[in-house]
Amino acid sequence: MKVAIASPPIPTSISEGLFWLEKLVKDAAAQQAEIICFPESYIPGYPGMGFEEDQREPAKLQAALDSVCKIAAENSIAIIVPMDWHHPDGLLNIAHVVSATGEVLGYQTKNQLDPSEDNIWIPGTERNVFEVNGVKFGIVICHEGFRYPETVRWAARRDAKIVFHPHFGGSNTSGVQLTEWGNKDNPYYEKAMMMRALENTIYFGSSNYASTYPDSGSAIIGPDGRCIIHETYGKSGVIVADIDPDLATGLLAKRLKNELYK
Repeated sequence: MKVAIASPPIPTSISEGLFWLEKLVKDAAAQQAEIICFPESYIPGYPGMGFEEDQREPAKLQAALDSVCKIAAENSIAIIVPMDWHHPDGLLNIAHVVSATGEVLGYQTKNQLDPSEDNIWIPGTERNVFEVNGVKFGIVICHEGFRYPETVRWAARRDAKIVFHPHFGGSNTSGVQLTEWGNKDNPYYEKAMMMRALENTIYFGSSNYASTYPDSGSAIIGPDGRCIIHETYGKSGVIVADIDPDLATGLLAKRLKNELYK
């Protein structure tokens, strides 16, 4: 199965986000990718990064999702599109899964919020496993995949072959200019990506924005913990890799003795 990870610029409006989504989807589809994942809170954009508050109106978010469904169908590719989404109790941080025929298969909520996000979103309460073209996968969002490894293991123990990890880390205004993916002096995030794959014996696909000072680079990690491919820091584009579901055995995840921790 060919999977794609997108690294778009940080959008400041829904229209800008959809422009880059369509462009990168077309690039991925041209490389025969079957699914593509975008970064956290991609539509309307991560809070505080420049979009106007009216971009979060429910009708505008629904219209944006409808546009994503159309783009997926036109390009015959499944899309994981993280969005803000309204709920009776507040605003959720979610990732919609759209099939290659434009059908919304469901969504994954961000259940473990970073402490800085407690006043932005409400936490979700459920985890899901999805399936596209016979391959099962899970989704964990940013902070969850970096600091709550249980979220990835939950999916791996339910036969997910890959876990997608939309996240946001970095800035367009200040920070350190990283030069080598996985360097020992980089922030720990890329090491965490490698561990989520290795400790569960599955693939891990992590998507970050192409900011000026990113804390991590988008990457696809193999079940042995090695980085198969990564994006160039600050570069807008897609990376595509073949994954072999048979290699994603989930062996280490399934050997967990749950009864010892009750």
